[in-house]
Amino acid sequence: MRKWLWCVLLLCALPGLRGVCHGAGFKVSEQGAKAMGMGNAFAAQADDPSALYFNPAGIAFLPGIQVNLGALGIMVPQTEFQGTTPLSGTPPLDTGTAVVTERSRRDVVIAPNFYASYTLEGLPLSFGLGINAIYPLSKSWDDSSVFRNQVQIASIKPINFQPTVAYRFDALNLGVAAGIDITYAQVSLQRSLYSPAIDPTAPVPPFGAYELGSLGLDGTATDLGYNLGFLWKPRRALSFGLAYRSKITLDIRGEANFLATTPTGLGAIGLADSALFPYTRARASSDASTSITLPDTLDFAVAWRPTERLTLEFDATRTGWSSFERLEFHFDSPEFASFNHQPELRNWRDVWSYKFGGQYEVNPRLALRAGYSFDDSPVPDHTVDPLLPDADRHSFSVGAGIANTLGTLDLAYMWVHFVDRTVHNQDMATLRGANGVFRSDAYLLAANLNLKF
Repeated sequence: MRKWLWCVLLLCALPGLRGVCHGAGFKVSEQGAKAMGMGNAFAAQADDPSALYFNPAGIAFLPGIQVNLGALGIMVPQTEFQGTTPLSGTPPLDTGTAVVTERSRRDVVIAPNFYASYTLEGLPLSFGLGINAIYPLSKSWDDSSVFRNQVQIASIKPINFQPTVAYRFDALNLGVAAGIDITYAQVSLQRSLYSPAIDPTAPVPPFGAYELGSLGLDGTATDLGYNLGFLWKPRRALSFGLAYRSKITLDIRGEANFLATTPTGLGAIGLADSALFPYTRARASSDASTSITLPDTLDFAVAWRPTERLTLEFDATRTGWSSFERLEFHFDSPEFASFNHQPELRNWRDVWSYKFGGQYEVNPRLALRAGYSFDDSPVPDHTVDPLLPDADRHSFSVGAGIANTLGTLDLAYMWVHFVDRTVHNQDMATLRGANGVFRSDAYLLAANLNLKF
């Protein structure tokens, strides 16, 4: 058991490299290896402390003290794009028509998680604490890529704390739970800026793609949400789960820095639009703010045990991504006046995902698992961009649980296949979007150790 514990702790300690998240939008549903092995169909079983994410009412049925800790590793090969962008070609005038093949930087992310539950002796009352990252996002393209004006590096690094209380109605075999989500997030963005006109304050022909400089933003936010759960077991072989997690609006405040690299960029921050030397640069700083509303989620689940060894489950999850309508930054400094009031429309839509999984207990020490899920992309065709070139996806998973008297080691592997995403939203007036095809797959590994005391 000590060897298992050290292996999982080592996984948790590994640093996250440039990462990209692949859930519905940028939601990561893989929050426990047992559930992941069954395609994340787990809200009606919820029989280990990772229930705090999938359905917190599950901890009402967990005896004593249980601790679950582990990590998820996402290995994503280079996202590939083939087509045209507003910068493909030779800026400033010969752009938008050259067909290119572009690849994002290779990405790996390690996301640890921790769950603990405690059920009182003699009372059907349970307490739990979950710590995880539900909505991380990180995407990076090379500084010289044809997407450099839309994104070079973008990341949301959140950590969520979830204290929870659950109560079990023994006469009904029903568990209910309520909890608070406390989310802290660090947000960063870096990209090159271009203007379709040589003077962004007074646009006139010739129109093209004129370099301004480099913009970087960093900020933080802390906000609250809540979650609810219900788990009903009317029969030994049948259970139903219902779970809800509220929206959380992250009001992000931080600092922006702009480095003007051309005479056009100097003019954008109110300086002379000509220079004595061709490589003159100027730096400007400003307080900056924006808001991102993380969606609410609603899960419906049913689990059935046709035999003592076999468990099957089906879940349907609605994610309210219509909360992500736009991305707009506000700058306090007058030097940034030409960058203000430039909303980037997202107009995401609410979507459903469908998950099916099963577990077969070979013997008391070994359980085998498999699962499949389908996620509908929330991103409409007109707002797909290199920040998150999302697409409908099919996920296939396998896993195993290895148990002894002290606990269980759960392992899982998942392959996520993204349907090729064809886009036709290139806009030369705003220098955003692209015309072409995005392709990507993802590979996930998870390990969790569940200890019982």
